[in-house]
Amino acid sequence: MSAPSIGLILAAPRNGPLGLPRAFWLLWLGSLVNSLGGGVFPFLALYLTERRGLTPALAGAAISLYAAGGIASAPVGGALSDRWGRRPMMTSSAFLAAFFMIVLGFARAPWHILACAAAVGFCTHACRPALNAAIADVVPPADRRRAYGLRYWAVNLGFAGAASLAGAVAEANFLLLFIVDAATTAIFGVIVHFGVPEQRPQPDQARQEPQSIAAPLRDRTFVLFMLLQAPVLLVFQQVAVALPLDMQAHGLPLSLVGKLLAINGVAIVFLQPLALRYTAATARTPLLVTASALIGIGFGLSAFMTTAPGYAISILVWTLGEIAFAIVTPALVADLAPEHQRGAYHGLFQLVGATTGVLAPLVGSSVLQEAGSHVLWGGCALLGLAAAALHATVMAKRLRSSTRHAEALDATVVARA
Repeated sequence: MSAPSIGLILAAPRNGPLGLPRAFWLLWLGSLVNSLGGGVFPFLALYLTERRGLTPALAGAAISLYAAGGIASAPVGGALSDRWGRRPMMTSSAFLAAFFMIVLGFARAPWHILACAAAVGFCTHACRPALNAAIADVVPPADRRRAYGLRYWAVNLGFAGAASLAGAVAEANFLLLFIVDAATTAIFGVIVHFGVPEQRPQPDQARQEPQSIAAPLRDRTFVLFMLLQAPVLLVFQQVAVALPLDMQAHGLPLSLVGKLLAINGVAIVFLQPLALRYTAATARTPLLVTASALIGIGFGLSAFMTTAPGYAISILVWTLGEIAFAIVTPALVADLAPEHQRGAYHGLFQLVGATTGVLAPLVGSSVLQEAGSHVLWGGCALLGLAAAALHATVMAKRLRSSTRHAEALDATVVARA
């Protein structure tokens, strides 16, 4: 069977389950498959030190370079998806990421490992703005929150499966983790190439202005939105370093810390579908306020927790905020963006998350060491609540006055609930 005929079979018919387009469900399936192979990075530091003989400092540098690759590629990948197309950006990024992942698995020399880690990070993250823009291209505005929420659920479901299998695979053959990750990433590329039609909107040539990576920064509403998400993301990403360190400082063994952190993924898998149903009639501003407040309060509660049940409660609180955040933010970015600049908008918004992802471990661990857990978690609570207050006042006013069709979009969401 020829490639075009395979593409026709995958791309038709147009409508899929739950009233969402078939192209979206193929992106959803690709995201699920891709995340099922994401078991490498929780074990990467261990692999680099034990199997490749790197010092802990060099292993940390490799992981930092992976994150730095994401910072560099987010705006580039978004802008290229607007100029080149969503499908070619996703497929090329996926195939290159798969290639560099295999090379990383076989790399021996430290410089080779560091270069491959940066390349994997760049290619992996370059795909995401194009993916988010493609969802906005194929899904009507009233259904976007549901679509982005379902994709986020699929990613977490896949990571839950990857985490449960990665340990056993690593014990049997560490290289197999790299091969599985590369294979699932390549499968994502194949699904997109053959199944997802290119629907990138074309700008009105008569009104088109010279575009650049930084073009969305002229949109004051979008810039304000990004600035307000930065403290929320800085708080949320304390889960990577500061929260486990705080749990250990209160005498919790590593095995129990891992089980507590797993509550986050399990809760998302079970609660995200319910949240999509029960927030369908909720306008965007209340969701933004709720997300910011719950994330701040959830991490703030850690200041008073010393036992596993207490930490479990705090994790559930900020997980609820994460669920609301994941539902509303990518849809709002798509609503704010002109059709032909969706990739650039999503790329710059992804840049905020990537940057705070690098800063959060440094800031959190430093505050924890120098000022103590009460100052750290109290600061997290203040940041989350301040962001919630600014969403309820400044951002709400800005959305009412500046977002194109803002009231109509929220009214449509309510009507569909």
